[in-house]
Amino acid sequence: MEQGSISLAQDLLATAAPLAEAAAAVPDPGNNAWMMISTALVLLMILPGLALFYGGLTRAKNMLSTMTQVGGAAALAMLVWVAWGYALAFGPEGNAFIAWGKFFLAGVTPDSTAATFSEAVISEYAFIAFQMTFAAITAALVLGATVERLKFSAAMAFTVLWLTLVYLPLAHMVWATGGLLFELGALDFAGGTVVHINAGISALVLALFLGKRRGYPAEPMPPHSLTLTMLGTGLLWVGWFGFNAGSALEANGTAALAMINTFVATAAGALAWMALERLAGHRPSALGFCSGVIAGLVAVTPAAGNSGPLGAIALGIVATIAAYLAVAKLKHRLGYDDALDVFGIHGVAGIVGALGTAIVYQPALGGPGDGSTALVAQLGIQALAVAIAIGWAACGTALIAALLKAVMGLRVDPETEYEGLDLGEHGERAYN
Repeated sequence: MEQGSISLAQDLLATAAPLAEAAAAVPDPGNNAWMMISTALVLLMILPGLALFYGGLTRAKNMLSTMTQVGGAAALAMLVWVAWGYALAFGPEGNAFIAWGKFFLAGVTPDSTAATFSEAVISEYAFIAFQMTFAAITAALVLGATVERLKFSAAMAFTVLWLTLVYLPLAHMVWATGGLLFELGALDFAGGTVVHINAGISALVLALFLGKRRGYPAEPMPPHSLTLTMLGTGLLWVGWFGFNAGSALEANGTAALAMINTFVATAAGALAWMALERLAGHRPSALGFCSGVIAGLVAVTPAAGNSGPLGAIALGIVATIAAYLAVAKLKHRLGYDDALDVFGIHGVAGIVGALGTAIVYQPALGGPGDGSTALVAQLGIQALAVAIAIGWAACGTALIAALLKAVMGLRVDPETEYEGLDLGEHGERAYN
């Protein structure tokens, strides 16, 4: 009887072990809820946030065109993501540069799970949807540099090709297990390289291929509604909590850290930009406030969960100074027409933020790092990630822009540009 009891106990333990593992793999409802909320917040960043922010910065005759390009690119990106985007960025098979598998979400069910940064899991559909909104907003960000002259058809064709050849490989390299930069230990909490450097460099290259707007820079082209831009700025800031805090993939202390950092780095950036305007002999402006908000948000994105609050404030200020100089000085000196300063703010502040993350990550400076990677070594890894992001975005975008320019043309005709893309491209007006 004693031997039989032992055998029975062993059988029960053998049966209980896989059952315990299966129970541990069930997503926590709180984490799932937070990821779904975060996903909706990132959508808020696009529509209406980015659409209003960009639309208000253009001339009135191009308001609807700008908003339609933002919305159209985001919607198209969502379908690309489901068809092959998720597979190429986060598929089950892959190498250092690209993944594959789960095309058209094959094999994904409501019971499928995705890993987080701990032993917890979340529903795979929640992870897919969250990452889908990142792809959507990044594609839309690029188009801010080319508003008021890029054809809608060219914008849509560019979106498909750019996501496939530029965004998806870089997302895999940075965020997926097995990806080149992920395995090297590059720190990019929520998209400093994948989103902001990528979008900023791509925007500059596409703008150079497209050429300057008619009359630029001799003709004044002020924003037609800073009220709408301010509204869009607020929506972007609110949505960015999903962007940054959601990237923790759990409702935990790291998400809370990312949230407070998204508050204070952004506040520092807004005030820093207006202070720089005052130092330059100008009055602090609403446009400066909005620009500083975005610069601070961009800067803290890679560091959101990788910095203490004081480090985030410092990073927001330093990145805003760099972005201000790029917009106020470099742009005019070099003469390129980055219409809404996508490169000047997203590209430049993204570079500073990605490099600065190595510094604010250090525990001696209040960061959450464990000290296992020395500052110089981590800075070298961050610099490599920045260099790869710049090179990948520039080369990929140049290839796509050259192809589209030869095949279908990038620019609207002079008459459409003169009367405005709202009427010429879409047959409607923003205002009567």
